[in-house]
Amino acid sequence: MTDPDIGSLETEMNRGFLHILALALLEKDMYGYAMVKHIEGLGYKVEENTLYPLLRRLEKNGWITSKWDMTEDRPRKFYAITAEGRALRGSLLEVWKNQNRILDEITKENSNV
Repeated sequence: MTDPDIGSLETEMNRGFLHILALALLEKDMYGYAMVKHIEGLGYKVEENTLYPLLRRLEKNGWITSKWDMTEDRPRKFYAITAEGRALRGSLLEVWKNQNRILDEITKENSNV
């Protein structure tokens, strides 16, 4: 039996999680680099080259919007969640909570064996 490729499995798991995470973070307007730093401060690693394409896809689907802030020395693109994005986030969080509940139940069952 070969060892599983944890890295590719983790990448697959992270894909959906990052969608929920971005939609949750954007309840407050944020720019991409601030999102990366905030997420890293919570102990989760996200690459900018992963986050920015995700933000573009979320915006293309109407789940977030963006606007440029030119008042600082460096222009920053701020992102915000839309009503459709809030609805999606709620649905995704329900799926995640249900999956988490099921996994907790199974691991508790197996620890009592």
